[in-house]
Formats: sequence, structure tokens, C-alpha cells
Amino acid sequence: MLSTCLDLALLCHPVLAFVTMSRPKMQVPGSRLQYFLVSFLSILALRYASSTYFAYPNEIISGVCQTHDQPNPIAALFPNNATGTLNGTVVIIPISLELARSIIPSQYRILEHAYRDLVPSFPEGMYPAVLQALHDHEVQAFGYKIPDFSRAGIEFPFLDLLGDNTTSFKWAPSLLMSAGHEIALKGAMDYGTNVFASVFDPPCDAYQSTPSKDASTAYYSAKSSEVGAASVSTLFSSTQDSPFPLSFFKNFTNQPTFADGKTCDNMIRLYNTSVTTSPNQIETVRGSVKVNIPPFSDEQEWKGVYGLRMDTAFIENNYLPCEDFRGYSGRD
Repeated sequence: MLSTCLDLALLCHPVLAFVTMSRPKMQVPGSRLQYFLVSFLSILALRYASSTYFAYPNEIISGVCQTHDQPNPIAALFPNNATGTLNGTVVIIPISLELARSIIPSQYRILEHAYRDLVPSFPEGMYPAVLQALHDHEVQAFGYKIPDFSRAGIEFPFLDLLGDNTTSFKWAPSLLMSAGHEIALKGAMDYGTNVFASVFDPPCDAYQSTPSKDASTAYYSAKSSEVGAASVSTLFSSTQDSPFPLSFFKNFTNQPTFADGKTCDNMIRLYNTSVTTSPNQIETVRGSVKVNIPPFSDEQEWKGVYGLRMDTAFIENNYLPCEDFRGYSGRD
């Protein structure tokens, strides 16, 4: 816009000077002619400066957003599939079965036997809600790559969507997602997800070390662009012990995911690629989670909860009929 205005001024400037000098009644002394010359050169210099400024990429002007995520290791292996990496923290949040049944739609029965088969010691009368706070990196398919984005939400696994008392599905009703990333926002909304365009800290990574604490302690936060609509914040530190085996995480992270139940997302998370295995590693963490997000009616906070901090590659199949997953047991 500024460049256009300056171009117009440069175009009109000599015309005005010519008209002024060619008409006797409008002729001006030499000092006025010098003024025309100086002003013309000033506008020309300003136009050059503005074009140079706007020629720089936005990243240089506003500061480069640099991620620490590892490259997508499977893009070349699956060029015709949607692939990428998911870096972040996956947390198991035990909530009462009573609370779970009050917020999960009544048509979806909780398969308590399914999660107790995996973790027999899971506390009685409790249900494993899940927080996923993630950064999607190098997501691509058919040679087309989309910009990275972040997302966070509470999910509800081990649900009987098909009424077969066997197949576990995961309900993901709400998500905070990177504001301005229209592809990711629309992709989630098409599932019927309640999506909140949000600002994340850190903006380009899955978590950030806390300077005042030891190096293993990291924070993460997301706030909706609409003030007060939704938020997620976490603070986790490394720990040696966890009551939940890796097999438990592999199971629920690979369950088909739905929002309104019309279609399902088949997110296959791989735990055996270079971003997850040595020298990279899965880190057991313990810490706190605070959320303000539907379907919870008010702010919730949990302390002393366990999770995994990890990076995994994934293959994703979108908008599939949920019936296709009858009997599906996941994979790693």
C-alpha cells in the first residue's frame, strides 16, 4: 500500500512541476524549483527504501521461528500418504468414572475391561483421560508439505463407538490449534471438533525448558485467541518411575479418533523410527496440568500425573468410515 502511494506521487510530481513552469501566471522563482527537485529526490529515496524493506521475508522482519524437531524420517517411504512427526507430551489423567460418564456422550460406553486388561493396577473407580500437547512437524503427502503447527486437547480413549464391546475408539471433542493455520484448523473442524484458534508458548516447539529449574523441567502453554475461551498449561520434570507401561501409551495413541462420530481419523504413531529410538529417547515425566476446555464446564487442574515426553513419526488416514475399524487393535 505504501509503495503504491509513493509510485503515484512520483508519477504526479513532474507533471505538477511542468504545469507550474509552463504557465506564466504560475511560474515560480528558482528556490521553488529547487524545492520541486529536492522533494522529488526525497520521494524517490523513500520509495527505494520501502521496496527494499518489503523485499525481506517475513521471518527476517519478525524474527525466525526455529524448531528443534527432528526431520520426518518416513516421508520417502510413504510418499502417497500423509506423514509427519508428533513431538510433545502425552499425559494420563486419572479422573473418576462418575465424572467421565457425565461428560462423555451417553451413547458411547466406556470399555473399562479394555484398559484394565492393559493396566490391571489402574485405580478402582477411575478412568484414564489423556492430554496430548503436541507439535506437528514436516506434515506432507504427494510431495506437498504444510507449515508446522501446534495443538493440545483432552481425549477420552477406550470408548465403544460401534457397540461391539470390543473395539476401542478415542473421543477428541475439543482442540486448541495454532491460530492462522487454516489447513489444520479446517481439517479438525471437518471432524466436528470444537476448535479454538490459539497462541502457543513456545510457538515452534513442543515444550520449553524452565530456566529457574533443572534442565529436565519444561513448560508448555496454549491460550485461545478469544480471551478466556480455552487454555492448556503444563509443567513436567523427568522421573524414573511410572505406573503405566509403554504398551499402554502405544494402545491408546493408536486408537481411531472421532469427534462427532460421522468419520474417524486413523493416526498410526510409530514407535520404532529414528526420532524415537536411540540416540533419541522416550522420557518418562511427572508434573501438573491445568486446562480450561470443553467438555469440562470449568477449569480443571491435576498434579502428580504421569506421561511420556517423546517424538514419534506417524502415518495418517483421514475421514474414514468408523465402521471400517471394527475389531481394530492398533499397531506400533
